[in-house]
Amino acid sequence: MMFIAGTETTVTTMEWVMSLLLNHPEVLQKVKAEIHSQVGCERLINDLDLAKLPYLRCVINETFRLYPTVPLLLPHCSSADCTVGGFHIPRGTILLVNAWSMHRDPKLWEEPTKFKPERFEEINGEREGFKFIPFGMGRRACPGAGMAMRVMSLALGAFIQCFDWEMVGKEMVDMTSGFGFLMAKTKPLEAVCTPCPSMTASSLSFDKIC
Repeated sequence: MMFIAGTETTVTTMEWVMSLLLNHPEVLQKVKAEIHSQVGCERLINDLDLAKLPYLRCVINETFRLYPTVPLLLPHCSSADCTVGGFHIPRGTILLVNAWSMHRDPKLWEEPTKFKPERFEEINGEREGFKFIPFGMGRRACPGAGMAMRVMSLALGAFIQCFDWEMVGKEMVDMTSGFGFLMAKTKPLEAVCTPCPSMTASSLSFDKIC
């Protein structure tokens, strides 16, 4: 179930993060510079490199904040009558948590609609509690969160390490979101990629690293 549930959500998030990077080329160049300084061009990024790439993680966290793949999280059902914040919650009540709204709340976030990965440099996203919950929290949190972060970090890192990316034309990438259980882009991302010169000239063959 982790592989099934993690496939479309991961692909959707990758499309959002690449769209954001294309609309913010200065952030894309900062990530590329971090990868080149910490990993280099002689080999492909691997799992052991992720701890040395904090800005890459900040970019992914900021994407989760602005465009949580499951904006209402998974439904929860109360197993017994309870009182929360002064409100009586009967047994069997279905609860939907609006992560999208919480992640854009101006009371919690400075410039909440702005793509600003640097905001996560001073904090640990997994410890932001009720403020940052792309995977839910507590005992009902997504069990695949760790795997998802590693897969996306490695995939995004490889995309940036191996290719140069550009928008198609001069218009900004459309960031309109659609409706549904998963928050996908209304207009699928189209981009132009070319192999990095350092990769094609590397002693390691291009077929092996990409």
